Amino acid sequence: MTGNNVSHSRAHTKRVFKPNLHVKKFYIQEEDKWITLKVSASAIRTINKKGITACLKEAREKGYYNG
Repeated sequence: MTGNNVSHSRAHTKRVFKPNLHVKKFYIQEEDKWITLKVSASAIRTINKKGITACLKEAREKGYYNG
């Protein structure tokens, strides 16, 4: 997504909004293994809410994760 930086003098310059990505390790109890994922901050909150197994199942159905 793009937008503008607006200075005190109200001069506009272009800027880019980048996703807030983090590399994070998650432990899957059912498979007894660790996986490393690059996820956004909002995805980390979703995983904490739903659980890693439910999120992985949903990601496999949508084709985002095939591991």
